Amino acid sequence: MSLADTLMPLSGGMMIGLAAGGFRVITGRITGISGIYRQAITGPDRWWRLAFLAGLVVAGVGVAGLGAMRGAAAIEGMGVPLLIGGGLLVGFGAGCGGGCTSGHGICGIARLSPRSLVAVPVFMLSAILTVLVTR
Repeated sequence: MSLADTLMPLSGGMMIGLAAGGFRVITGRITGISGIYRQAITGPDRWWRLAFLAGLVVAGVGVAGLGAMRGAAAIEGMGVPLLIGGGLLVGFGAGCGGGCTSGHGICGIARLSPRSLVAVPVFMLSAILTVLVTR
């Protein structure tokens, strides 16, 4: 394992934590992507929610353009119907679970939210089982 293999995930995690913490300090809101997305479609204050989501897309495209996404080859090997189906299932699960991995896993765990302390192990177990079944 090289130093870059350690520093890239560490720096990415630090940036996510700083962004979520900064968002909480500035807005008083939790950074839950599914909630921000849902409210961008149906709720008030759409302008900042749409700008937030656009920033996520632009950042992802920028990182992909730099060639820093190692998992991109795995995604390219999947068909579009599988990706759409997976996205719909994740969205459905986020709705049923009262939030997404960003809201529960980053912000909820940090606040010691009881719901998040249950939801995150369920997310992780589901991900592990999915990988075991599909590989």
